[in-house]
Amino acid sequence: MKYVLVSGGVISGIGKGIIASSTGLLLKTIGLKVSSIKVDPYMNVDAGTMAPTEHGEVFVLDDGGEVDLDLGNYERYLNITLTRENNITTGKIYQHVIERERKGDYLGRTVQVVPHVTDAIQDWIERVARIPVDDTNEEPDVCIIELGGTVGDIESAPFIEAMTQLRRRAGRDNFLQIHVSMILVVNGEQKTKPTQQAIRQVRSAGLLPDLIACRCPVPLEKATTDKVAMFCQVQPEQVIAVHDVSSTYHVPLLLEQQGLIPLLQSILRLDTYPISKPLITKGANIWTAWKALTSSQDFLRETVTIALVGKYTNLHDSYLSVIKSLEHAAMACAKKLNLVWVEASHLEQQTQQTAPADFHKAWTVICIAQGILVPGGFGTRGTEGMVAAAHWARTNKTPYLGICLGMQIAVIEFARNVCKLPQASSVELDERTPDPVVIFMPEIDRANLGGTMRLGIRPTHFQPGSDWSKLRALYGSLPAPTITKKSEILTNGVTNGHSVPHQSSDGSPIILERHRHRYEVNPDYIEKLATQGLTFIGKDDKGERMEIFELRDHPWYVGVQFHPEYLSRVLQPSKPYLGFLAASAGCLDEILGKAKELQNGFHLDSSMEGVKI
Repeated sequence: MKYVLVSGGVISGIGKGIIASSTGLLLKTIGLKVSSIKVDPYMNVDAGTMAPTEHGEVFVLDDGGEVDLDLGNYERYLNITLTRENNITTGKIYQHVIERERKGDYLGRTVQVVPHVTDAIQDWIERVARIPVDDTNEEPDVCIIELGGTVGDIESAPFIEAMTQLRRRAGRDNFLQIHVSMILVVNGEQKTKPTQQAIRQVRSAGLLPDLIACRCPVPLEKATTDKVAMFCQVQPEQVIAVHDVSSTYHVPLLLEQQGLIPLLQSILRLDTYPISKPLITKGANIWTAWKALTSSQDFLRETVTIALVGKYTNLHDSYLSVIKSLEHAAMACAKKLNLVWVEASHLEQQTQQTAPADFHKAWTVICIAQGILVPGGFGTRGTEGMVAAAHWARTNKTPYLGICLGMQIAVIEFARNVCKLPQASSVELDERTPDPVVIFMPEIDRANLGGTMRLGIRPTHFQPGSDWSKLRALYGSLPAPTITKKSEILTNGVTNGHSVPHQSSDGSPIILERHRHRYEVNPDYIEKLATQGLTFIGKDDKGERMEIFELRDHPWYVGVQFHPEYLSRVLQPSKPYLGFLAASAGCLDEILGKAKELQNGFHLDSSMEGVKI
């Protein structure tokens, strides 16, 4: 097993995740099987209870793990399927060590950070690094480890010591460290002193960077590269310049142009590593497709404007997977995405009195947007503004996509204005509403918040008579293959990886998507909603939980209870996002006409599918 550690200095949020993902992608292009682990030094057991405005979005995995958003980058770039154990936190490690201590595993010894915590970290990494994560179902060749935070932070100390020991444990030629630092530009001059200090600090902590990735707003001058190399005691070719580019999808190209692959091959002795010819060919095909698709972005001229109406718009990372899914769909449609952020509360009537400029600005965006998207969220703030946006989209034939809360918002709007239930609402928003069209799921724990939602990948069955659906056409008209092994479905209803649930008895397609919610559409109101035209074309495997609705006489008015953004990939965009963006750009008919081609030819192999049909 080969390990590549990506650490960071000077400042947090420096781009370690993108550099780690890009490095993994380049390793895949030469035929290697790559896995990833993210280390987060915070005390939380997982990211599930953290506010999006605190730490960015919570990314959900197939197994229901609520993890750091960087694991989403790994899955999107590397086309792999990770588990909750691929995200290590201080909380998880200490919980693990304390549980072992309580069971007497340490045989009465004094339990200390060194060696017990550091050994637990190394053991965890070595075990998880060997878990298959791609369609080969084989042990990975390389594991990318991203160390979150900044070297020097007090909470990172046990992990830094563990990484120092892991280098020795892995052995010669099996461990490589990339340290990401910052080159500041002051009055036009590139300053290397922060990077020099960062390298000095990381070495004093026991780590020995093999490569230094220098982030900078502009391309590095040769004099800057030489200065970093001289004062950090590395060769100039070991200094990798990572300047700002028009798209993060260009970062792998930037690293490849600077010879990162030969450097990795040399330091890790990958030239002697056995790689099968089919994987080499597959890797080359992936790289060809990646370059062709991402490079074309710079030459796109037609723009599609999407209004994202959300609650956490002050931190765009709160909706990172949503943004990426829109980007994937825009590339597939050969359009340039113009994403405009709308704070949902600015659309509410009370804002017209308190901040009229914000009110009119927000509504101007809604009126001119080619498509309106309402993503997930929790709490009451801004929800009446979301209802207003959904009403505008429905009545003005503007393409609309509602994700999780966005679906529930559209149901509330329809119930109020079409079904003539003016006080209809969700019990999350109004516990005393006389018409609770959205309710708390009965099986959900009301006392504990962490890990208690309906989480992970679950099946959705398209309903008989839904052949007219545009979304169903994008997912495909073929039925799901029949499961032959019951072991492929776990007892909690979550499928293992990308396994496919049983075939529908009527031949309707079954799809798999990831979920994260604790509220659902009230089954008692389904008949009334459907009678008025809100058709629920997708339900869970029991036919009790509403998963998808679609308006028949609308260019695109779709709501989904799941989060399709978690399975969107660069080379195979999420179907709900693809349909939404295509409808917004006026090319949905063209995309629908190519739906079969997209399923069978757009992606490079079946493992790149977000869902199986």
